[in-house]
Amino acid sequence: MKINTPQAAPHVRNPGRVPSLMGTVFIALIPTTLFSIYQFGWPTLNLIVLCLISALVFEALCLHFAGKSVRTFIEDGSGILTALLLALSLPPWAPWWIAISGSGFAVVVGKQIFGGIGQNPFNPAMLARVVLLLSFPIEMTTWVAPSPLFSTASISFMEGIQITFMAGHSAFDGLSGATLLGQVKTELSQGLPLEEILNDNYHLWSSSVGTTAGSLGETSALLIALGGLYLLYHRIISWHLPVSLLTSLTLLCGGFYLLDPHAYANPLLHLSSGGLMLGAFFIITDPVTSPCTARGQLFFGAGCGILIFVIRTWGGYPEGVAFAVLLMNALTPLIDHYIRPRRYGRTPGGKPIPSPLYRKLKSFRIKFPNKKPPTGGVK
Repeated sequence: MKINTPQAAPHVRNPGRVPSLMGTVFIALIPTTLFSIYQFGWPTLNLIVLCLISALVFEALCLHFAGKSVRTFIEDGSGILTALLLALSLPPWAPWWIAISGSGFAVVVGKQIFGGIGQNPFNPAMLARVVLLLSFPIEMTTWVAPSPLFSTASISFMEGIQITFMAGHSAFDGLSGATLLGQVKTELSQGLPLEEILNDNYHLWSSSVGTTAGSLGETSALLIALGGLYLLYHRIISWHLPVSLLTSLTLLCGGFYLLDPHAYANPLLHLSSGGLMLGAFFIITDPVTSPCTARGQLFFGAGCGILIFVIRTWGGYPEGVAFAVLLMNALTPLIDHYIRPRRYGRTPGGKPIPSPLYRKLKSFRIKFPNKKPPTGGVK
């Protein structure tokens, strides 16, 4: 028997630790990551590796200058998980400086400047993605059609190095393409009917499996959803956030689609396109930047779903997951302030709950007659 193992109450042993939790999330993301590398080739692998390495370097430097244990905080896995989520939100053939600057911003500004793990108010990966999108709109909105590894359309390893570190997309413009959401928004603004746009561009199976253009985390909605179910099975996340997001978005999409199917896409298109599944299962479920209570999480997820639909439908960007998450992150302290769990021993309104003994004594208390009892002494 180990001497340092607690053997009696009130000690509670919990095998869950930050590295093990991060490792479970990594396992859930492995199918999506491998499939994206297969779909888009060697430049995708270069992008992911650059994001992971640069995140480790930036985090080690921040920890060193802050006087913290580099090894302890590096080994928790939170930094490289942030880098992987950022990589999955980037275009597959983004140049090397997008990966390095994005990872640096996510780790330094999005995380370490607030004090490290558990202190950041905004999701670091989504914060970096929005900054990159606003700063480098061309590089962040240049997409390529899938060119699976070892196929006739695939590129060689050296060509992948050239794309990532030298020429970029310009040398392979023949493989360029547009995302489905971007194409729908562009052609709707030109007055084309939605049915005509989707006839040749949208196939539910292709969009769900991931054989379409988009970021690494936009392609295979099915694999990402399976990874999310894996997290739910292991109780790493709760159902409140993803279910409330998907439900609110589906209800809004369905309502507007029934009102005018020529101008609004059906719910299946929204659910199978873009980074919705990645946001629902891996982004908004970040325990640091989401509300603590179950009711607060339902409100948070519903708010994200509403904002995603509004931005996709009427906003200037075809995808709104990152913007919606950051806006709701800013409301998390307010949600936690007003939506609190009931304190033990008190009603939901905060008043003390009378004990059963107090109720019995109150029912047997002595009742005086209408006349006031005598107060003076014997005369």
